[in-house]
Amino acid sequence: MGTLMDPDDEAGSEVPTVSASVSGPPNPELKKLQVFKVYKRRWFVLLVFCLINCSNATIWLTFAPVANQSAKHLEVGLEEINWLSLVYMVVAIPLSFGTTWMLDTFGLRITLILGSWLNMFGAVVRFCGVLPYGKFAVLYPVVMLGQTLGALAQPLIIFAPTKLAALWFPDHQRATANMIASMSNPLGILLANLISPMVAKTSGQIPALLIAYAVPACIICCLATVGIRSSCPPTPPSASAEFSNSEPFVQGLKLLLKNKNYLVLLVCFGAGIAVFTCFSTLLEQILCVNGYTNDFAGLCGGLFIAFGIVGAGALGLYVDKTKKFNESVKINMCFSTLACIAFAVVSQLRDQNVAVAAVCSLFGFFGFAIYPVAMELSVECSYPVGEATSAGLIFISGQVQSVLCVIVLQALTKRLADSPTSTCGSAVLSWKVPMLVMAGLSTLFTCCFVVFFHTRYRRLETGTNKESNGSIPTEHAPSVQG
Repeated sequence: MGTLMDPDDEAGSEVPTVSASVSGPPNPELKKLQVFKVYKRRWFVLLVFCLINCSNATIWLTFAPVANQSAKHLEVGLEEINWLSLVYMVVAIPLSFGTTWMLDTFGLRITLILGSWLNMFGAVVRFCGVLPYGKFAVLYPVVMLGQTLGALAQPLIIFAPTKLAALWFPDHQRATANMIASMSNPLGILLANLISPMVAKTSGQIPALLIAYAVPACIICCLATVGIRSSCPPTPPSASAEFSNSEPFVQGLKLLLKNKNYLVLLVCFGAGIAVFTCFSTLLEQILCVNGYTNDFAGLCGGLFIAFGIVGAGALGLYVDKTKKFNESVKINMCFSTLACIAFAVVSQLRDQNVAVAAVCSLFGFFGFAIYPVAMELSVECSYPVGEATSAGLIFISGQVQSVLCVIVLQALTKRLADSPTSTCGSAVLSWKVPMLVMAGLSTLFTCCFVVFFHTRYRRLETGTNKESNGSIPTEHAPSVQG
């Protein structure tokens, strides 16, 4: 006689299985039955990951909302300040392949703890770079070193949401878990857009700003080191979780490069990431030309992220119930492109605070909602390739295109001889042409995605087939008696 675990028991630590002793001849199919369990501590692992991801994002965009104050304090130009953000993309590109291999080989725990330590050291080193040292009062290279350490941590952290969701959460919670983990990054961007202008109103307050970001990074590092005890639960939460690493890393890469739908997603969604990175990095510089203050730019960045989190939450819950990944991504990409076009127009107008704020909100609502669903879609269309590999290449594509996009948009700016309403300080640049180019790129890649991307949901199909052949999730398992 054998019985399955109670569906409501989430705290167990042993691997429950079904006994095959029944009256009559042994049933070989019954021996294959296995109970899939979920554990309450999955929410703690998710919380710690969100804190690490959020902290890394605040360190990434510390200087962008206060670019002029930062340039004055560090005694450099705006281009050097932009590179404090761009270094995250430049460093992540060559390291990303190693990170995907590390995540699939050494597991979630080691990867996240290493990422949290690098993030902490980066925050501390940045602060040391602005401490007074006599005539060497400010050391821009030291601040850049701190940013580089944070950049080393980013791929270790940002590749993990799909892996974490697959290993710790059942099928009906996977998209929601991925959404929560992924949106902790834009939440950090939101906090950076709100905290940086609030703390660093003058150039002399930059050191206070850096210590404000360093203290939480240290606390979160300790929490991750002590709190994350394993990479995965003792018992998998779903059938597909058993085969999360079914393809070796190199073989997985080969399969991805032969997958037409994945390549379309790789290029088109990577372009979407690039557009959003440009928006977040350059927002203050775009708006200040027409008289909008740093505080207003920070507010617009905050609305962009806040509405994005709301949109991502709603779409994540919807996709978890309906599994309509493809339709959801395509519709939201179309609406986010319309919002991008609207921003390209209203950002060049003066005294249009309400219109600019509304467009930024809509841009975030539709655009950010795409990210976690598209990452899940990348796994669905490429299964059985590992989650870290399929999602990681999407991130690499976004980083490469982000660097190119920021450089190209900056090159297309035109210095203005006079702008009486400008709040940009000495460097006044026209962003009219770059904004139109950004809107055009968004339109082009959205059209390509809508027309050329069509895929089956391979992971969902595999999980359904395995469960129908004998693997029974805990929450759906009946009592079996002999």
